[in-house]
Amino acid sequence: MSESISGFSKLSKSKKIDWIVNTYFSNADEAKRILEQYWHIDEKIQQLHDEFIENTISNYYLPLGVAPNFLINGKLYTIPMAIEESSVVAAASKSAKFWLDRGGFKTKVISTTKIGQVHFMYHGNKKTLESFFSYLKPLLFKDAKPITKNMEQRGGGILDIELRDKTNDIKGYYQLHASFETLNAMGANFINSCLEQFAKTFKSEALIFDAFSEEEKDIQIVMSILSNYVPDCLVRAEVSCKVEDLNEDNTISAEEFASKFIQAVNIAEVEPYRAVTHNKGIMNGIDAVVLATGNDFRAVEAGIHAYASQNGTYSSLTHAKIENGIFTFWMEIPLALGTVGGLTGLHPLVKLALELLYNPSAKELMQIVAVAGLAQNFAAIRSLTTTGIQKGHMKMHLMNILNQFGANDHEKSAIIDYFKTHTVSHSAVVEALKNLRANK
Repeated sequence: MSESISGFSKLSKSKKIDWIVNTYFSNADEAKRILEQYWHIDEKIQQLHDEFIENTISNYYLPLGVAPNFLINGKLYTIPMAIEESSVVAAASKSAKFWLDRGGFKTKVISTTKIGQVHFMYHGNKKTLESFFSYLKPLLFKDAKPITKNMEQRGGGILDIELRDKTNDIKGYYQLHASFETLNAMGANFINSCLEQFAKTFKSEALIFDAFSEEEKDIQIVMSILSNYVPDCLVRAEVSCKVEDLNEDNTISAEEFASKFIQAVNIAEVEPYRAVTHNKGIMNGIDAVVLATGNDFRAVEAGIHAYASQNGTYSSLTHAKIENGIFTFWMEIPLALGTVGGLTGLHPLVKLALELLYNPSAKELMQIVAVAGLAQNFAAIRSLTTTGIQKGHMKMHLMNILNQFGANDHEKSAIIDYFKTHTVSHSAVVEALKNLRANK
């Protein structure tokens, strides 16, 4: 059982590592070797990584892959994806190739409004508070000018500020509910800075507002923070073609495939147990591109899953239909992304990923990310309704199993060849490897 440590954050990196490996690991030298093995060979890049977060002891690598052949609004893309899960990049690439010959993906940004809130408690007369807010609103814009000046010059800034009564939920609870346009920045720091200034102005002006009683002036600001729920920062992605053009599998007709595909989506629309896994597949594509481009995948995840529950039940993010012989598969999702600020200007691989995408604007990146999610979902449903999900997934997982059991190049080649005609499972791979080694 380890003891607590005081002043850990003030220790040098080497002393932090020494304490970690000597306190928690049976083989301290081996643990230290592994941590140091993942340091970057370039000292400047390693220092950059060390300064991204606190108490850095090493780097944690994820594979960075690419999925080519994405035709989006007539423009061809190769999409970067940072992810560890087998078959995700392969599935995205397969979907991209499938739709390349069928018109590609069509996308549009519906809106880009982001939200922030000042949460406060007020127990006085509501009418007096409303009167105060009418007086206060122009001052909120004015006092935030030093923060918003540069953003406004680029065409963004504060769009509106509303007073919202939430007293039916919590006694005395109100909000300043503000909407923002942050252009190519994700905008978290900008929004939070504006909100904190709103709170300062609110408190100081309340103290001198004549219509407030002394008790009413005692307004408690609980917190000022942006929201990662952005239902008005929406992007749409879709694919469509004639039903007969869906026929690429000899085991099923185009009409039967389309029918089963739509039924699978319908099930995810009404059954939360299926919807969660269905949407997780969408996020395989979305998160991988969000991470590769230096954006906040946790914020994206939270906002999208909240959106999937907007009607009171967790439901599918994608939808499908046939009208007049045309199959259409589409999705509308909220995405708050940035192509300037944060890691986008710091991480060398993020810079490369954005250049690979022709240095997109935030709106363009929204569309690319949405397409990655739609493609991933199409690939998953296509597999589920035809061959089954495990056939392709386990073939991609085969190499992970072989690496887990230390297979050499000769063994890998022989086992891969064997499973071209056999069903892959963990136990089957272990057995085949065991037999191969025994015969050798």
